[in-house]
Amino acid sequence: MKKVWIVGASGHVGSALLKQLDCLEYELLVTDVSEMDVTNRQDVNSYMKISRPDVVINCAGMTNLDACEADPDAAYRVNAIGARNLAIECELAACKLIQLSTDDVFSLTSDHPYNEFEPAHPRSVYGKSKYAGEQMVMSLSTRYVIIRSSWVYGTGSDFVSTVRDAVKEQTPLRVPINQYGVPTSAKELAKVVTYFIDNDLFGVYHAVCTGSCSRYEFAKEILKNIGSDVELIPIEADDSRPVYSVLDNMMLRLDRLEQPAEWKTALAEYFKEIRGEA
Repeated sequence: MKKVWIVGASGHVGSALLKQLDCLEYELLVTDVSEMDVTNRQDVNSYMKISRPDVVINCAGMTNLDACEADPDAAYRVNAIGARNLAIECELAACKLIQLSTDDVFSLTSDHPYNEFEPAHPRSVYGKSKYAGEQMVMSLSTRYVIIRSSWVYGTGSDFVSTVRDAVKEQTPLRVPINQYGVPTSAKELAKVVTYFIDNDLFGVYHAVCTGSCSRYEFAKEILKNIGSDVELIPIEADDSRPVYSVLDNMMLRLDRLEQPAEWKTALAEYFKEIRGEA
């Protein structure tokens, strides 16, 4: 039975993976920051020696953009140094490392979807720290997969929960009309991550639901699925926020791997599940 260590297991993707993976097929090792601080090299070393995983999936990360800007040291410590520590130990143990990353590694000013072969040029501290983590993984390990995604929603706080809260409180919601991306359910992303546990593919992959939309269109579709309404106030996003963050799943296509579902279909499925209909 293959041992799979999920780092940062209480987040969006970690939670989805725990639902996705069959515990009769894999021995799951589950940690969050309270059990394992990936920024502590010695702790990572000790855990790897004791548990001896075959695959490590790094879902840990500091993802709040404002928090990253306010404390760059903390952002780099988690997003870069944490990735470095895991990369070193995975290389020593000859195990596969699956590193979760983000669309924010790009400049987000393009007029076409970013594929895996385009140069990264992050603008935010969050994007820069996640890209630094990618560089650490690529330079320190040989058996790695880096999976970038965007606008991920699922368990916990995200844009879907923000809209749902606005509905509950019946408070108007200001939503950008000039931010474009791909809403991606954690469940669909977890399916892609699962592909790489057992195959022998390595490298950088994008994994987003198919299609794209503006943040405003995303909010309208969320309201449609909720079957409720709240006032949406269209606004122009300022220059400090992403404008165009659409990713292209080129590598999944080239390797003939199944792509995630269309974003509206995945969103509808998510709401069916939380209503207990799926």
